[in-house]
Amino acid sequence: MTKADLTIIVQQDENGWFVGQIEEFPSAISQGQTFEELQTNLIEALALLLETQKQELEKEYAQKTFQKRTLQFAA
Repeated sequence: MTKADLTIIVQQDENGWFVGQIEEFPSAISQGQTFEELQTNLIEALALLLETQKQELEKEYAQKTFQKRTLQFAA
């Protein structure tokens, strides 16, 4: 898989926790007691989101004829 640079939006709440989401994938939201923990948790949230979306797509196309191709993307 190709490396991608993503943007995270981070706030620190009143208890000192870092709360953030990935701008390019707004459904990937998490928190952490440190910024490093937040980054790790956001990566895990994104991985779970992408895996869930993949499984849903596989179900949708299970009874259809289709092709898979690689998309090269550079922003």
